[in-house]
Amino acid sequence: MKTYLEQFDNGPAGWWGWSGNAEGLKRLEMKDGSAISRSPWWIDYNHAPPGVGYIHMLFCLNTKGPPGEQMKEVAGSNAFTNNKFPVDFTNARLTFRIKGEFEPRGANVVLLIQAAVGDTITGWMLTGQPLRVTPDWTEQTITAVPDEKQWTCLGSRHDRTDYYGRTGLKQILGDVNVNIMLVAFPVNVVPMGPIEGDPHILRPAKDYPVWMSRLPEGYIKIDTVKIEFAG
Repeated sequence: MKTYLEQFDNGPAGWWGWSGNAEGLKRLEMKDGSAISRSPWWIDYNHAPPGVGYIHMLFCLNTKGPPGEQMKEVAGSNAFTNNKFPVDFTNARLTFRIKGEFEPRGANVVLLIQAAVGDTITGWMLTGQPLRVTPDWTEQTITAVPDEKQWTCLGSRHDRTDYYGRTGLKQILGDVNVNIMLVAFPVNVVPMGPIEGDPHILRPAKDYPVWMSRLPEGYIKIDTVKIEFAG
């Protein structure tokens, strides 16, 4: 059994976030050996209905390299890809040491895995095993079981079906060749005032304003990520 262990003693080690105004990659805050993700988070609308809905990307790690120049600047050296850890996450045990002040407003913090099969990217969220965010440190372990009843597929918004789609969970788990994330889902997007058009065809916080008070808010820290691969 091979084990990935990251305790953020030397920076983000390949982990990154996304800016709240959708301008691009964002360097996570680093303090006292912890990686910190702080709101406001970007409303990822790539999976708007008829996809599963909206998410916030909190912590992200690419599982395949090499990284581009911008990724290196934001996330630093990726210990996962540098050390050639497996991308078969079937029955992998993922342990997070986590704390924060988090107003979920209906959202849960869950694992997301993404993989490419041909030209299609598929994402599955482990919604059956959410992580708790409390003011005190807790260590929580989830298992990437090949059971679709515990997962939710992201799907795609109307105009991204050429890029996002649905491939079976077992195939994606066996080759997670894009990234893993911790995300907040579901995110309740409420237009601020009347809008002209379908809110799911338009892009929230880009084509129309939203009530920020309805979105998850706060900060989340992780100081340990351990992944035990089943082999």
